Amino acid sequence: MIDWLTGTAFQVAGTGTTWAELLGFATGVLNVWLVARQRIANWPIGIANVLLLMLLFWTAGLYADAGLQIVYVALGCYGWWHWLFGGERRTRLTVSRTGRREWLALAVVGVLLTGALWALLDRATDSTVPLPDALTTALSLLATYGQTRKRVESWWLWIAADLIYIPLYAYKGLHLTAVLYLVFLALCVLGLRAWRADLRRAAGPTPVPSGPAAVTA
Repeated sequence: MIDWLTGTAFQVAGTGTTWAELLGFATGVLNVWLVARQRIANWPIGIANVLLLMLLFWTAGLYADAGLQIVYVALGCYGWWHWLFGGERRTRLTVSRTGRREWLALAVVGVLLTGALWALLDRATDSTVPLPDALTTALSLLATYGQTRKRVESWWLWIAADLIYIPLYAYKGLHLTAVLYLVFLALCVLGLRAWRADLRRAAGPTPVPSGPAAVTA
């Protein structure tokens, strides 16, 4: 099975595209589309996607990204449960905003994680892109955490990560995956708009001022 997944499906710009990359493309697009629409099915599809990407990244020498997929499987299981039972009185979770303290904690974790992974990749592996690999890994983990809790700002973190991933994967010869992350970028923008709209609907209509103060010249 692994031999088939790592085998060449077709050529893109003279570079072989494996079945793992092709299937990762398909499940990845479906996964982000389902997240944007707040469908629970995004979690099992996402778990399948990260297992494919784990194999793809390892063979491409993107070791931090490959290891990250293991964490994604655990986060996928947690997110699946939390979306179903993480709301009030164990109801379905609703979209919310990230608080200031949470942002501060995420920023500290992000800086520390990026630094630690950068040092590890630079000293312990043959990675040719230790800093961008570490940075995108940290951003992706923070974004996934926000996604498990339906934080609307998690889309901004995904957008930032995708803007780095696209040239990174093109540089590593993963052309189809680079195109995939370009699609991800567009879907993230749509997801951000959809979740913002959901927040506005949950807040209800804006009260209309009444009385003398509402009268303008």
